Amino acid sequence: MEIQSAFNAGVQGFNKATELATETAGNIVDATVVAPEATSSDSSSLNSSQDLPNLNQELVNLKVAEYQAKASAEVIQTADETLGNLLDVTA
Repeated sequence: MEIQSAFNAGVQGFNKATELATETAGNIVDATVVAPEATSSDSSSLNSSQDLPNLNQELVNLKVAEYQAKASAEVIQTADETLGNLLDVTA
C-alpha cells in the first residue's frame, strides 16, 4: 500500500464523516424545531412523539460519524508516522 493512498483514504473517510454529521445535525434540527406559524395553543403543527424514533436514529448517526472521524484521523496519523519512519531509515 502506498503512503499517499493511506492519506487519501483517511481524508476521504474524514470528509464522509463530516458530511454525515452535517446531514444528521440538519435532520435533528428539522425534527425538533417548531414551525413559525405554530402557536402555543396550536399543538398540531408541533413535531409529535412519532419523531422520537427518527431522533434516536439521528443521534446514533452522529455517534457513527464521530467514530468514523476518529478512525480516519488514526489512519492519517499512522500514515504520517509510517512516512516519517521511512524517511528516517533512508536518511
